[in-house]
Amino acid sequence: MTEGAGQSAVPSGPASLLERRLAAGAFVVTTEMVPPDSADADDFRRLLAPYRGCVDAINVPDGPGANCHMSSLAAAALLVREGLQPVMQLCCRDRNLIAIQAELLGAAALGVHNLLCLRGDDIANGDHGWAQPVFELDSLALIRTAVTLSREGRLCSGRPLAAAPALFIGAAVDPFSGPVEACVGNFAGKVAAGARFVQSQYCFDVARLEAFMQQVRDQGLHERCAILVGVGLLPSARAAGWMRGHIPGVHIPDGMVHRLEQSRDPPATGVAICLELIEQIRAVPGVSGVHLMLHRHVQRLAEITQRAGLARPASRMD
Repeated sequence: MTEGAGQSAVPSGPASLLERRLAAGAFVVTTEMVPPDSADADDFRRLLAPYRGCVDAINVPDGPGANCHMSSLAAAALLVREGLQPVMQLCCRDRNLIAIQAELLGAAALGVHNLLCLRGDDIANGDHGWAQPVFELDSLALIRTAVTLSREGRLCSGRPLAAAPALFIGAAVDPFSGPVEACVGNFAGKVAAGARFVQSQYCFDVARLEAFMQQVRDQGLHERCAILVGVGLLPSARAAGWMRGHIPGVHIPDGMVHRLEQSRDPPATGVAICLELIEQIRAVPGVSGVHLMLHRHVQRLAEITQRAGLARPASRMD
């Protein structure tokens, strides 16, 4: 911890095991799980078995799709209790500046140190269309707010904190929508704001990723911010078609869809494609890990991480 005149003690060194592993040059694996529609912690714990021993950290979304679930803070704190390392997602949609700062202080106090700063899905996308969005901050302002608390030891009002939160601050990045230069510029803005890791949208087009990463390396951004590339599982050609039509920024090559259409065992072919993508992404210079988004197919997580040679215990920072 460091302390300046009139300032609180500011954490120094890695805020979490995830940050420590990335700093050591490890190729990390993260995934995500949606908290349940329940106030019973046991309902949450029953979801954890497929994740153990597979990944470095587990994202807990914050009202994904603008639908209500157990809060990301509560779910992240339950993961810490279970000896698992969370990445708490925090959206701008539902909180003003005061509530966001309180959430950051509470998260660190509960042992939650990995933070993913997001704008949040529009209210109209969810099942509470009459709810009122806030959006006082955007994702860049949220990153800067987390930096103010964790690295400057003060609230945005200027009031010093008795103890600053130790936070490993992350953001989302989309390397696949629009011109590569614009995608890199968006990423550079988040790095300048204070993001130290990013998780990307789904990558099914490694050639496009390589073009993005070439410009990232040219600017040295990979040396300032760890890049975890999103990898999904395509269980069928129909699922691939749905993703093409409903998820912005997703480009699935025609040849990949054709393989699924011609396969006698599409789920097995989907796993094979996923493993091929992981291998190709791992070979791209400057990539620090993968973020596995399996959704309803989490039962495949252990198989995928083991066959990819990436299985490891998910744990909190001791």
